[in-house]
Amino acid sequence: MFDVVIIGAGIIGSSIAQSLSRFSLNVLVMEAHEEISSETSKANSGISHAGFDAEPGTLKARFNVLGNSMYKKLTKELDIPYEQNGSLVLCFQEEDMPRLQLLYDQGIKNGVPDLRILEKDEVLKLEPNVSENIYRALYAPTGGIISPYEATIAFAENAFINGVNFKLNCRVQSITKKEDHYIINTSGESVLARFIVNAAGLYSDEINNLISEKKYSIIPRRGEYILTDKMEEGFLSKTLFQLPTKLGKGVLVTPTMHGGLLIGPSSEDILDKGDFDTTSDVIKKVIETASMSVKSLPVSSTITSFAGLRANLSNFDDFIVEKLDGENFINAVGINSPGLTSAPAIAEYISNIIADVLDPKEKLYFNPYRVSIKRFNELSLKEQNELIKENSAYGQIVCRCETVTEAQVVDAIRRQPGATTLDGIKRRVRCGMGRCQGGFCTSKVMEIMCRELGKSPFDVTKFGEGSNLIVNHIKDDL
Repeated sequence: MFDVVIIGAGIIGSSIAQSLSRFSLNVLVMEAHEEISSETSKANSGISHAGFDAEPGTLKARFNVLGNSMYKKLTKELDIPYEQNGSLVLCFQEEDMPRLQLLYDQGIKNGVPDLRILEKDEVLKLEPNVSENIYRALYAPTGGIISPYEATIAFAENAFINGVNFKLNCRVQSITKKEDHYIINTSGESVLARFIVNAAGLYSDEINNLISEKKYSIIPRRGEYILTDKMEEGFLSKTLFQLPTKLGKGVLVTPTMHGGLLIGPSSEDILDKGDFDTTSDVIKKVIETASMSVKSLPVSSTITSFAGLRANLSNFDDFIVEKLDGENFINAVGINSPGLTSAPAIAEYISNIIADVLDPKEKLYFNPYRVSIKRFNELSLKEQNELIKENSAYGQIVCRCETVTEAQVVDAIRRQPGATTLDGIKRRVRCGMGRCQGGFCTSKVMEIMCRELGKSPFDVTKFGEGSNLIVNHIKDDL
């Protein structure tokens, strides 16, 4: 029997696991997909929000500001790509100033430090590529950018080295309450748990509804993005927002941790929790809207488009983070934006609730640090040569666009929880994230995976079941 079972290995579940790993508890993370960070946590804006958007007094406001303040320390310990680059909310006309002032006032009430409303000339001095049509802007120096999937993986890896167990490809089908524990039935086995944490993201409503009399409904909100080549590094230094609407924070233009620009998202409520399609009409609208923020938006450098789904609760505009009355069951439901920013604060809050109930001892040997995969393209020539002397696989370039070596791919597979799919490799070391989008490196990565995992090429998948890249020999079809 496990003391705690966490359902979901996105940024919320993985950060809760890392926080709980400080205690002497037997913890299991169950994930329906073959890889961690397979849903919302892999496809979002990658922003550490400052905290002025959320209505004062809400859980969003509380966890956003606290989570933002926690990332500087955590990202150093866990070696997560992160930069506190600051953000600007652009106001284009004088009559919209009350809305900008409202954001400022909310930020002050929420405890966001160093907020300022800037004049047009001050904005253009900070960001010369901002549109000349702006009137004022709200400046939040504590806003940041982060790699969301790398953050999720780092939390999970640190949780693992501190004793947390992971079961992937393990979808919950039902939960049965017993006198002092729960039986969690999955597609492959049954697991016993004294305590359950529901961090299932888009499916958190369904997990709640298995056990709670109070039912929830998640409405997926699809956001489509485009990503430019890293040749646009330096076009912006700050994250640019437009004044938000009732559907979200609007279309942003932001630098990423890997050199390109991220533009989006759109905002569309849909029915299918598995619909990650992008559409030309929506992408066109994203580009039109984003073009209001900057001069000469460099869309000619676009290398890919993608969509992410946000877990929006029907008829409720706040996070639900609560322990059910009379149950050892905690919900983290409807964690949409700013969920990435709020994750470490939510994790600390939930782990403290569990510690109060189960009264575990804190580990004397807890290790807060994660040994990261060496980023070969960020090393000096001297450091690269030293690595190659130690391990010749560092001299074998697999992905030319991102300068990823065979040794990095091997490391991504061998560490725990390690990569078992092409997307898992991609999110750990960036093979396939560059200009050619995997056109040159995919076959080599597959070869390494077959060798390391003992797989046939027919068994290698992009993201899990049903995404096999090779299905037959050409000769068999002739």
